[in-house]
Amino acid sequence: MNQSASSFLVRTACALALGLAVIAIPEIAVAQISVSITLAPPALPVYEQPVLAEEGGIWTPGYWDYDEGNYFWVPGTWVQPPAVGLLWTPGYWGWGNGGYAFNAGYWGTSVGFYGGINYGFGYFGQGYEGGHWQGDHFYYNTAVSHVNVTNIHNTYTQTVVNNMTINRVSFNGGKGGITARPTSAEQAAARAPHQAATAVQVQHRQAAMSDRTLSASVNHGKPPVAATARPNATAASTERAPEKTAAAPTESRPPVHAADIPAIAHKPAPSTGQPERDKVNQRQQDELSDNQEKQRQNLQKQQADDHAQAAKQPTASAKGDELEKQHEAQTQALAQRHASEQKSLSETQQKNPEPKREPTHGEKQP
Repeated sequence: MNQSASSFLVRTACALALGLAVIAIPEIAVAQISVSITLAPPALPVYEQPVLAEEGGIWTPGYWDYDEGNYFWVPGTWVQPPAVGLLWTPGYWGWGNGGYAFNAGYWGTSVGFYGGINYGFGYFGQGYEGGHWQGDHFYYNTAVSHVNVTNIHNTYTQTVVNNMTINRVSFNGGKGGITARPTSAEQAAARAPHQAATAVQVQHRQAAMSDRTLSASVNHGKPPVAATARPNATAASTERAPEKTAAAPTESRPPVHAADIPAIAHKPAPSTGQPERDKVNQRQQDELSDNQEKQRQNLQKQQADDHAQAAKQPTASAKGDELEKQHEAQTQALAQRHASEQKSLSETQQKNPEPKREPTHGEKQP
């Protein structure tokens, strides 16, 4: 297989790793990504857990992913689960068939096997000690979860005895890997109905993949952004290039919430070679960018208020799904409208003005 074909397969396999509910355990694999990697992933970095940003969020630990022949860090972050009662089983790298393959994480009613990896913050290699569901509300164990108890009252404190060997190994099996094996309960969790990573989680991974500073070849195993309070808050997402606006999102999957759309930055208007005309064009472009960013922020606030209100109500998961569909429709309509506005303005500014016609002999000056 030539290098370009191999690179394509790796990219495809890694993209599927979060988009599908792929679950595997060493030597008892249900399914794994089709391309294995001979280089072991780096050690897990040491970092602090950010304070919970929004009640109801569940911690998803950071992990090393792979693309274009190199590992990159996907920061840990607080994520809203797709439905009440679901818990996150982190993904992990496992050795088998002469290489390392990634086993994707998933949402389920119980936590399954995640390689025995000690991700910390409640994920100490088996199960989750950071909190639990009680009815329609998630209660946080402040002994291992960093929450603001002044604002969030669904808390308790329970000391957790961590019997796992303290290390930063990020893979199971192989030379130097974790030797943990799945329990019968963890195998049952893998077989039970579960859901793949949410669209927000997929976009969080894509933002990390596009951030060069999160590449292991650049940060040498010490990512500058190891964890975030919200998804998509990596360095690349906060320092967007001017051309990345809501009118042209780079993700292949449409945004679900206004918060998923990058902040709309000012961009240069097309140059016409006429200084006065270029000034007018730039002013129009800046006004459009400002208006679109204001609209994005307003919709983001509205959707956040919707989530906050929904969290206070004992709503069924079906209603939560309905709210997400509504938000997705709102967000995509906004993005499409912004794209249409930007296209219309660009076309208008690039048109050459009608040349001023000199009056013919005997024709009156208008």
